[in-house]
Order: sequence, then structure tokens, then C-alpha cells
Amino acid sequence: MTTAVTSEQPEQPEQGESSAARAQLSLGIEAARNLATTTKTVPQMQGISSRWLQRTLPWVEVGGGTYRVNRRLVYEVGDGRMTFVQEGAEARVVPAELGELPLLRGFGDTEVLRALAGRFQQQEYHPGDVMVRAGQPADQVVLIVHGKVEKIGTGKYGDESRLGVIADGGFFGGQAVSEEPGAWEFTVRAMTACTVLVLPRHAYEEIAGRNEQLRAYVQRRQEEEGRPQNRSGEADIALAAGHVGEPSIPGTFVDYELEPREYQLSVAQTVLRVHSRVADLYNDPMNQVEQQLRLTIEALRERQEHELVNNREFGLLHNADHSQRISTLGGPPTPDDFDELLSMRRQTKAFFAHPKAIAAFGRECNKRGLYFGDTDINGHRIPAWRGVPIFPLGKLPVSEQGTTSILAMRLGEEAEGVVGLRQTGIPDEYEAGLNVRFMGINDQAIISYLVSTYYSAAVLVPDALGVLENVEVGRIPDA
Repeated sequence: MTTAVTSEQPEQPEQGESSAARAQLSLGIEAARNLATTTKTVPQMQGISSRWLQRTLPWVEVGGGTYRVNRRLVYEVGDGRMTFVQEGAEARVVPAELGELPLLRGFGDTEVLRALAGRFQQQEYHPGDVMVRAGQPADQVVLIVHGKVEKIGTGKYGDESRLGVIADGGFFGGQAVSEEPGAWEFTVRAMTACTVLVLPRHAYEEIAGRNEQLRAYVQRRQEEEGRPQNRSGEADIALAAGHVGEPSIPGTFVDYELEPREYQLSVAQTVLRVHSRVADLYNDPMNQVEQQLRLTIEALRERQEHELVNNREFGLLHNADHSQRISTLGGPPTPDDFDELLSMRRQTKAFFAHPKAIAAFGRECNKRGLYFGDTDINGHRIPAWRGVPIFPLGKLPVSEQGTTSILAMRLGEEAEGVVGLRQTGIPDEYEAGLNVRFMGINDQAIISYLVSTYYSAAVLVPDALGVLENVEVGRIPDA
């Protein structure tokens, strides 16, 4: 007789039965996490940048919130940019902008300026077209609405020599409104398709013939331009050197600007709100108010750097003198453009460029088989050209056409350079030039803090700051 022995086996799930239907044999991960202490980070923020501009600028203490820049008297004025109004394909110059012409700077008769603006004629040029030729009568004022032109002179050995590049908003031929305009000292040729506005000499003479005030004003401006001045346009200081015997030594004095520019500290502010329940109960392991404040301050510092670059009152892009603005020789930034920018000032300490512009410069160097090197700045390897660091600055705008600008600057008060402005020691100061002030608790138990930062920037002399404009950063494949 045979006895059958049986043993119970785990029931196998039927075909198609999910594993979740099986009995759980141990504590699940989701439940276990309720008893565990998690490791967490402080709140992260993607919008934080390196902020090299703020870290590099020498900061000057500004008592009373005002910084006055005293300079020697300068006769050379009226070298700004023109602004235009466009209606379809037609462009018109804003009449008040004609005051940027050297001989019309400060002329306040709006009716006369409107009449002059109305006599400008729009013209189009193709790449390679010659607008004016050296030696011909300087009989017109030319305003560049759009495009890029090059000024060409004759070199020592008779070959062509590029004297400069003029782009959007620039002009030439301002002497055409003088009594004796003379002849063109250079040839102007279009580098790209150009739209220009032209004021013929005879049109100006018609309006000046009916306005004695305009003629007298232009004559006075010409006399001012004839005063002794150095190559920077400053009132000359009479000196004697290399003489023998007992000649009369010239007497002199240093004249100052009568109305020096004053910079007022700007402000960026926000109100931080935190519910008292959050501040009371949820502070372990991180203080909620501190983390809220930390991220708020980061956002304020980012805005501060943006304003230092782009603010129309004190921003570096808008305060660079026209004489210190140049355009790229072609499109992308090349070693030649950087060398030209370096040659315009002494002791250039820093370049600032959008990361896309740095990449474009790197591509141009690669095409020439050059390596632009790097330098050590406080333990960071920063790209450099001729030993001058090229700091990334994402606050520099890139236009829809893919163009941007590159800044070059001398730094510090001792070097008559660019400085940042701030005031420390303000009430409830949390960081240098930044304070956090308690504003109270409202009826909804919300605590409010006013967070403020005060700042500005100043260019002590015009050649302290230079700008390379019309820098193309769009990557174009090689043919």
C-alpha cells in the first residue's frame, strides 16, 4: 500500500496576474521613508550667474548718495548718435537729434531743427558703392540710418588705408554746415547695404539764409573749435620746453567743466513676504526666512548687474563716448578688432563679452590658427587676449539679428577708469550697499521685509570705456 505525501507549495500567479496582487512580504519603501531623515539641499536657483562685472569693478564709497566727476574743460562736443523714426520704408531723423552735429550742439530752436530735418533726402547704397570721394567738396551731411560704411584714406605709399568704420546712428560731413566746409579728407564706401539720409549744402544754406540766429550760433561754435586744445579736445595748457636763455615763460591755468556730471545712486528693491506660521514651525533643518532672503538677494544682485550694463542713465553701454565706439571690420569679432579696441586706451584691464561673443571670437582665432590663451583670476581660468581677461557677461544684449557688443575698460579712480558706486554703513545693512528692513506683520500674519540695494557706475574720462559694436555671434558654416 502506497502512502501519498503532499506538501503545500506557494500558489503560482496565473498568467497575466500582476505582481501587485501577491502578498507583501516586507515593509515598503514608501512607508519606510516616513520614518527616515532625508538629505536635502538648500533651495536652488537657475538664474544665478557668475556676475564678473560686479566682482571686477572697483567700488567707491559714495557719501550722501551723489558722486560728482570733475573733468577738464572739453571743447570737442557733439559726437553722439542719431535717432530715427521709420514709417514703412521711409526714415526720418528726429529733429532734436541734429544737435549731435558738432556745430549745432546745444542749438535750441526746435522750429529751425525741424526745418533742417525735413530737408534730408533718403538714399540707398549697395555694398562697394562710394558715397563721397576724397578731394571733392564737402557739400553734404550724411546720417547712417542702417548699414555699415568705411572711411578710407591714402597711406604713405599711395595704398588705401582704412581710417574707421561708421554704423547705424553714425554720421559724417558735419562740417558741411560751416561757412567754409572745404573738401572731403577721406573716401567713404559702403561695406553693407546702407540706408542713409543726406542734407545737401544748398538746402542748409536756404534755411540759414532765413535765420540769423542759426548762422551766428554756427559761427560761435567754429570759434570755439579754433581754441587751443590737446588731442583729447581738452583746453590746452600752455608750456615751454627746450628753450635756452631767458625767454618769457607762458602763463597758464587748468580750466574745468562748469557743470560737471553728478551720478545719483540708483536703487533696486522688493518686499519679501513670509507667513509667520512658516517662519515659526518650518525652520528645521533650514531657516525659511534666511533661504527666502538668500534667493531674493541673488535676484536683486542679478538685476543690479543688468542695470549697470543697460540702464539708460548710468549703464556702461549707454555711457560709452562715441569716439570710443568702433564696429567690427567684418562681422564676427576677430583678433584685429580686439587689437583695435586695446589700442584706444592705456592700461586696459578687462574685456566683457557675451558668452556667444567669446565663442565667436574663439572660432575666428581657430580659423587663423591662433590660441587666445587664458589667465588666472582668483583661482578661475578666464579666457584672455594679449594678457587681458575676457570675462563672460550674459547681461550684454544680443539683438534679433544676432549682434551684440563687447566692452573694454580701464578700472579704478587712480587710473581715471570705470568705477562702481555704492554707500556702505546704511541702516539695517545686510551686505555691502544692501539692507533688509523689517516692515511689520499684517492682519493675515504675514511678515514683510523691505530689501534694497543702492548702486551706480561712473566713467571718469571718456577713453576709460570702449565698445566694439555690431559683433555678429551667429554661427555661419564655412563654405
